[in-house]
Amino acid sequence: MLEKKDELFLQELTDANGVPGTEDQVRAVFKKYAEPYADKIVFDGLGGINARHIGDKEGPKVLISGHMDEVGFMVTKITEKGFIEFQTLGGWWGQVMLAQQVTITTGKGAEIHGVIGSKPPHVLSAEARKQPYDIKDMFIDIGASSDEEAKEWGIKPGDMVTPYINYQRLNGSKYLLAKAWDNRIGTAVSLKVLENLAQEGHPNILFAGSNVQEEVGLRGARTSTHLVNPEIAFALDTGTAGDTPGMTPKEADSVLGKGPQIIIFDASMIPHRKLRDFVIEVAEELEIPFQYTVITGGGTDAGMQHLTRDGVPALAITVATRYLHSHTSIIHEDDYLNTVKLVTEVVKRLDSETVAKIKGY
Repeated sequence: MLEKKDELFLQELTDANGVPGTEDQVRAVFKKYAEPYADKIVFDGLGGINARHIGDKEGPKVLISGHMDEVGFMVTKITEKGFIEFQTLGGWWGQVMLAQQVTITTGKGAEIHGVIGSKPPHVLSAEARKQPYDIKDMFIDIGASSDEEAKEWGIKPGDMVTPYINYQRLNGSKYLLAKAWDNRIGTAVSLKVLENLAQEGHPNILFAGSNVQEEVGLRGARTSTHLVNPEIAFALDTGTAGDTPGMTPKEADSVLGKGPQIIIFDASMIPHRKLRDFVIEVAEELEIPFQYTVITGGGTDAGMQHLTRDGVPALAITVATRYLHSHTSIIHEDDYLNTVKLVTEVVKRLDSETVAKIKGY
């Protein structure tokens, strides 16, 4: 199992609150863990962070990147009676939202606890009970009695709202439950690979980073990849698990604990064939378990990385996750550790000659 310090590292990342456009808390955690291993830290204009470590100053630039933002909400209005109306940020399904607890972070950093409310079933007709409750009819109850009281607490339109849940290891198993594994686990992989390679050496110029605003259209990947201008890029993210009741192989077939997912197709890109095959060869050579994955209804930051400037060979390597885009998501610690191992070993092999072969046509 993970050492205590490594588990606390994951908890610190998931406990941080950061929705698209308000990633400050997560950026501070990233910077804290990256600084001991980076020779330079650079930021793009939207707030994406990249830690550079030069293994060979003549080697190719390689970018590995998670994203800092989690799905959440934004305060849009305070009602006369002190309830909070909100806008979703990222893809939400209304049925996983009702009666869930949230944290509103004010502009001054105060945290206000609340719960997503709606009409109780007692007042709904039999027909209405059968229908999904519309997100636009939901609200957040913070225990305020008026709009004046809510404003006195510092709440304003535009404030960040994030899911509230405590990190925990499920009953002593290797299954880890938390909010925001999408995509704090990819951010954790980026940081651990940076740490590994700073200590072990590598034949390239590594940029290990985490982007902003992925959940609203891969926006930060465009700016950070343009800034770094890499020759090879990897998106480190989460992918759908298919090992729970009711899931079909056509929807998702990845199993927690069976290794990182190598995305061979998603809605945002077809990965670079030679780079994909190179990563698979490394995994097979070192007997690192992995899973082929297709995501027909979503994408990763690789979808923007590969279109930057004149085009960048890119690939998404992801950690299978249950209950994505909800308050509670679950990963398997072996998948995290094997993703770190795979990405570390891949980057160690990306010297000038290898990158030239991958990019050659």
